[in-house]
Amino acid sequence: MDNAELARLVEAEHPYRGKALFELSDRIAADDDAATKVAMLSRLTSLRTARLFDRVSLAWSAIIALLAAETPHSRSSAYEAFYALGPEEQKDMLDYLEVPVIEDAHPRIG
Repeated sequence: MDNAELARLVEAEHPYRGKALFELSDRIAADDDAATKVAMLSRLTSLRTARLFDRVSLAWSAIIALLAAETPHSRSSAYEAFYALGPEEQKDMLDYLEVPVIEDAHPRIG
């Protein structure tokens, strides 16, 4: 599937939306379009309320994937997505990532 098809699965709250989001996330480091779509998708209420575990939502996983890709576009997209979260959610995410500001976060995935 291409990036647009995967994004549509996520937006439509398809039962495989998590898998579609993870597939898009895997493409971020080599594909700015995938990064842009993941950042956009992280703003969906459905992803902000869907929990992977504990307090980590699908939206957080999207932002973490953007940060972990470590490209200029993915990092700037991650910052924009993070600042679109509410203040309490930002605070919780920073606490989870154990950093004082999002720009200091350099998570590793894998």
